[in-house]
Parts: sequence; C-alpha cells; structure tokens
Amino acid sequence: MSEERPAAIHDLAVIGGGVNGCGIARDAAGRGARVLLLERGDLAQGTSSASTKLIHGGLRYLEHGEFALVREALSERERLWRIAPHIIHPMGFVLPWTRGLRPRWMLRLGLFLYDHIGGRRALPATKAIDLRRHESGAPLKPGFGPAYCYSDGWVDDARLVVLNARDAADRGADVHSRTEVTGLAHEAGLWTIETRAADGTMRHFQARALVNATGPSVLALKQLAHGHGERHMRLVRGSHIVVPRLFDHGFAYFFQLPDGRIFFAIPYERDFTLIGTTDRDHAGGLEHVEASAEEVAYLCEGANRYFARPITPDDVVWSYAGVRPLIDDGSARPEAATRGYRLELEAGGEGDAPLLHVLGGKITTYRHLAAEAVALLQPHLPALRGGDWTAKAPLPGGDFPMTGLADLIAGLARDYPFLDAADADRIGRAYGTLARVWLGGARSRDDLGVHFGAGLSEAEVAYLVEREWARAKEDIIWRRTKLGLRLNAAQVAALDTWLKERG
Repeated sequence: MSEERPAAIHDLAVIGGGVNGCGIARDAAGRGARVLLLERGDLAQGTSSASTKLIHGGLRYLEHGEFALVREALSERERLWRIAPHIIHPMGFVLPWTRGLRPRWMLRLGLFLYDHIGGRRALPATKAIDLRRHESGAPLKPGFGPAYCYSDGWVDDARLVVLNARDAADRGADVHSRTEVTGLAHEAGLWTIETRAADGTMRHFQARALVNATGPSVLALKQLAHGHGERHMRLVRGSHIVVPRLFDHGFAYFFQLPDGRIFFAIPYERDFTLIGTTDRDHAGGLEHVEASAEEVAYLCEGANRYFARPITPDDVVWSYAGVRPLIDDGSARPEAATRGYRLELEAGGEGDAPLLHVLGGKITTYRHLAAEAVALLQPHLPALRGGDWTAKAPLPGGDFPMTGLADLIAGLARDYPFLDAADADRIGRAYGTLARVWLGGARSRDDLGVHFGAGLSEAEVAYLVEREWARAKEDIIWRRTKLGLRLNAAQVAALDTWLKERG
C-alpha cells in the first residue's frame, strides 16, 4: 500500500458518481471551477443504473399532490431529449382503463394536467384510443377497450451518467472512479479528503467546497464529515425484470394494480420487455442490492393480469434492483413518498469550507438539480462564473438534431456496411456522433480487432476503457452497454481476460 499527499487544490470536490454527482460536476466545470469527482465504485454502479429508464414527469405523483415536482420534471423532458438525442427518445405510453380501479374521469383529468403544466412542445398530446382496434391492444387479454396514449421519454440511464462525467472531464474535471472516501476533515477554509483506490493506494485531495451526492449513502458521508447525521432518509427498493419480448410494437404500457400501485412494461433492447418497478422499504446493505423472489413473482403476476401470454419467474432473463434515497415525508406507503429533492448547504461563517448535501431526487430532474446546487455554491466559490448553461449544451455525441437519430443511424449503416442493422442501431443509440471516433476508418469487422460477440469489438471496448472509465466486465456488459443480455459465458470470460491482460 502506498500513500500520496495532496496535489493542487480543487475548487469543488463532488463525492458520488451517480447522475446527480456527475451532473453537478459537469455544470461546475463548465462554469470555470476546478472540479474533482470521486466515486467508490463504477460510475452509475448504484441507483442511477437501476431506474425504470424513463424521462418522465411521474403521472402517478399527481394523485399525491406533487404538482410542483411533476411540473419541474415535465419541463425537463424535452430539454434532456434535445441535449442527448442519441440516448433519449420519445415513447408513447398506453394506459388502459381498468374496471374497478381509478375511474376514467380521474385518468383523463390527470392526463390533461400532464399535457398542460410542463411546457410540452414537441411531444404528442394525449389521445383516447380503443384497444379493440389499436395495435397496442393485440398482446393484451380480451376485455380491454378504452385507453389513453400519452407521451414521455426513454433514457439509457447509465450512459446518461457516464456522458455527464465525460463532459465534465472534457471541461477540466478530474474524475476518479473506484476511489473510496475514507476520511474528511476541514480547517482553514479547505476540505481534506482521504481516499483509498481499488489497488489500495491512499491519496489525499483538498478542495474549497464539498458536495455530498452519494445517494443512499448520503447520511453515512454526512456522519463521516461531522460525526453525526440528523436527518432520516427513507430507502426504497425498486426492482425490475427483463423477459423475452411480449409485444412487437413500439409503445410502452402503464398498468394499474388492485393494490393501488402501478407498473410499466417497456420495449427493451429490441428483443426484450422491461417490467417494473416495485416499491419496498429497504433495510439491508447497499453493496449487493437484488430483486427478491417475492418481487419477481409480484411483477410476473402483475403482467399476467394484462398480457395474453403468461410469464413466470422462469422466463426472467435478467433482474436488477436499486435503492432510491427518498426524503422521509411520513408517507404510510413507500410508493407515496416524495420523489422530490432537498439541497442542504452548510456554509458557516466567512472563510469556512462549504458542504452541500443532496437529498433525494429522480433522474429526470438531475440537470435542474445540478444547476440549483451550483447556484447555491456560487456565492462561496469565486471560480464559479456565469449562469445555467447545461439546458442547451449537448452531451458528448448528442450534437445533432433532436429528431435526427434515424438519419444518424442510417449514416453509420451506409459508411460502415459491415455493421448489420442491429449493430448500427445499437451503436448509434449509445454513442451518437462519437461512434465514428472508435469506428474510425474501419472497412471490415477485422479492422475493429477481436470480436467478443453480439457486435462488441476490441475497438469499442478499448474506447470504453480509455474514454469512459470502464474497468471490469460488468462495467461494459451491464452499464456502458446491455450486451450481458446477449453474450454467453465463454464470450464474457474472453472479455474479462482481455481486460485483465490490458491491466
């Protein structure tokens, strides 16, 4: 084990490599601050890669009176689509009316508000449909008729996180993944941060301000900083399952259940359907969060209430779960707990080192949260200059029109004819204009080096290692891509060997 003493002083250190932390790091770096981003695991390894993968206002939050939260999230949908049109795209959601559950007038009123309170411009408005005639009715059991089709967005959540980190680094931020914070101390207007890297190397950093964006671990870091943590967070586990494709069309479903909960069924990675989520209070650890057998069965049973083709836990090809750090607002049921966020700034007196805690939040509001967080810090950090800039600046690879994804994918297929249609589609949706950085002048698959399977090449993996902080096979097959759904054990082992030999 070795130790390294502090390097140059950073203006701002952000602890937590999820969507909020990476968003704050990007925003602050773009305003001129020298930024340090620390994450103890892989970027997006926790909650931020375990979402339902939606950019949405949260239709169900309206019935809990969360009008401000819904308005804020709705106003972000098209902004995020515009700055990241490769990893975010619009999707139609079909909401069937189900006899005995929420009445039709309530659904229509909620959707009317959903259409009109968030500044919708490009997304289509809600329309009434008849499932006996609409294509989305074909996979469902007989008996469903009236339904509504409304618009929201889909996002590759893990890539959203990584691209924010990449943009932060391109603007000068120092990004360190697999670097655990083991100690915090502040004096003379500076925070000293003790860290331990995955190889055991101990290192110290110094910063003039600190952001605690550690998600479910926010109170643990607060205690590390102060020796105590007053606020109670509510940790709620959301689980999802992936099954072979249950329908061929491009619509998603928003389903109601008799217990008052809802769940989604979403087209996923061409050949699969993503079903989720659950809302269960989480009392266990945070290192290995998994969907329980009970949750998997619950989601299967929910799907079987609607789809004509039944599924069982044996049909699940992948499941994942994440713990949402929610503000404890006293709600009796976890699904009713607020998805809003709170920013708590400890600034002290003049010359003190500020500490900002990020409590709660959801992926759709991350950009707005980051802008608000940096604005709170700005009076304490002279290096931060200018106002909110991230609403119009594209994320890496997203510098093309928001409706131009099909043309971008067609261009890749034309210029790299050895890619089949599925490969061109996957690559375009993951990397956007940056796909050509690692595809380069290739004229055949052989020009991309080793082929690991499912279209994953040595050139792509090398790019993910060099530019996106990927280190382990899980980083690549479950976060940077979702090719874990397609690669077999031997192919994954070959990838693992390549990564270890590369060091």
